[in-house]
Amino acid sequence: MNNYLSPSRRRAVLATCCLSLFLVTMDVTIVNVALPAIRRDLHASLGGLQWSIDGYTIVVASFLTLAGSTADRIGRKRTFLAGLGLFGLGSLLSSLAPTTAALVAFRAIQALGGAMMNPVAMSIIVNTFTDARERARAIGIWGGVFGVSMAIGPLMGGVLTERLGWRSIFWVNVPIAIAAIALTAKFIPESRAPRPRRIDPVGQALVIVTLASVVSAVIDGRRLGWSSLPVAGSFVLAAVSIAFFVAYERRREDPLVDLRFFRSIPFSCATVLAILAFTAFSGFLFLNSLYLQDARSLRPSVAGLTTLPIALALMICSPLSGRLVGGGHVRLAIVVAGVAIAIGGALLVRLEVTTPLAWLVVAYGVFGIGLGMINAPITNTAVSGMPRAQAGLAAAVASTSRQIGASLGVALAGTIAGAGIHSAHAPNFAAATHPVFWLVAAEGVVIVALGFYSTGRRAEASVRMLGPLLREPGAEGGPSEREAVAVGAP
Repeated sequence: MNNYLSPSRRRAVLATCCLSLFLVTMDVTIVNVALPAIRRDLHASLGGLQWSIDGYTIVVASFLTLAGSTADRIGRKRTFLAGLGLFGLGSLLSSLAPTTAALVAFRAIQALGGAMMNPVAMSIIVNTFTDARERARAIGIWGGVFGVSMAIGPLMGGVLTERLGWRSIFWVNVPIAIAAIALTAKFIPESRAPRPRRIDPVGQALVIVTLASVVSAVIDGRRLGWSSLPVAGSFVLAAVSIAFFVAYERRREDPLVDLRFFRSIPFSCATVLAILAFTAFSGFLFLNSLYLQDARSLRPSVAGLTTLPIALALMICSPLSGRLVGGGHVRLAIVVAGVAIAIGGALLVRLEVTTPLAWLVVAYGVFGIGLGMINAPITNTAVSGMPRAQAGLAAAVASTSRQIGASLGVALAGTIAGAGIHSAHAPNFAAATHPVFWLVAAEGVVIVALGFYSTGRRAEASVRMLGPLLREPGAEGGPSEREAVAVGAP
């Protein structure tokens, strides 16, 4: 595809793909800032607020891999356009939601569009920029857009919520989606994979059932009781679904997830790293928005401005982490990330309503350093040693793990904090968050340990042993040892 595109056309393709990333990433931070306003206007329960976030992340996690294989089969441009259309439609419907249940349902439509956008956009970028240096620059710009959108999201969300109401945070998505659709139609050529993976509807259904059951059980556990029939039944259903998934995927010729990947210690560690890091981050974001506005009575715009250190740290540390990973210092990047997350959590374990804003700004900045440093090594560790034909699927599993962590973070934060944050201006709101931030600090410590374990000699040996298993004997053009993605490579 690159042979038929001029440099200006390639730049237009990159700009269009980055616009989709901007749209999806900004939406996450905007919605978190608007949670207190949504609670007041829709009389939403804490569980309703949790589902307004988790309904989105569960759908994204469930359909990322399916969206990638669908795009490879029917066309990346066609799938990308469908994703933009669904995201815009879901945004418009969300702005009109009369109830919390309707908002959750419309957010799910948004999420389905989001699942069809970002992984497909990355495939388009990779297939457009075939030169290694051009591709590296393009992916670097892509990462920079992530930081910018994280920075703009809280500020824009705060201002829009304060001036026009929470529904306006969804209006802003519609014109951006329309512009992206027009640019896609004009500049992005159609492309397909020469040998697309077959769709796995059974595996896909089992993933959805597992994620929805676990998150539902965690959200409802404190309210209904952990031994209640709905909660216990959800956990049992999740366990049964996992067992069936493993048994079915082992027998399938072209599985949704190749379970042999988990024989690689770096890949398994990358999955856990993604879940831990994004459990910590999403739980933090969820509580932070409610704390600043409900407990401290800050205006939405001020609350958004207070979280700016997170976005600034992301913008600075994401490219720094990429350079460390590219230079073979994967362990250092992971350890720094874990230490920063642990310190960020520790700074908030004695949070009070009267905690100085300067203290919060420092804690938020340190936390942002952790998140900025962890993203690049997660993807790198996931694809370390994988044959290039399998690297895309391995990266998709890492992205799915991020969304799983985001779902669990919101569910756990609300459940652990419990009754202390169930109502606005609860007198013990700050104290109720302390166990959550202890958990965040503990997750940072585990990330540090995984940083050492995933880059040690045993991990490297597991990668060498896995390589031959993933190469199909006699397959034409099968990956050689030189084609494997080396440990520590960007």
